[in-house]
Amino acid sequence: MASCFQAQDGAALVARGQTMFRDQGCYGCHTVGAMGTPIAPDLSRIGAKRDHAYLVRWLRDPSLVRPTAHMPKIQLSESEVEALATYLSSLR
Repeated sequence: MASCFQAQDGAALVARGQTMFRDQGCYGCHTVGAMGTPIAPDLSRIGAKRDHAYLVRWLRDPSLVRPTAHMPKIQLSESEVEALATYLSSLR
């Protein structure tokens, strides 16, 4: 029974992250599938390329992960970082 709830919680977190991707305007630079603008990297398969922990670090502060990063630091709460990282991790 616990795994059923965990799957529901995970799906809800992915959906929240997907909404944040849209609401934060991430698609203004990134593409996911056919949506977005191809200025920055295509994130359609980012979950297959980077693990969840990396995505969390990146979302907290891209310049700490890569000092030459062009992505600005976005003001996100820890729960927002978790939701967005979970969504990005689901993209395979």
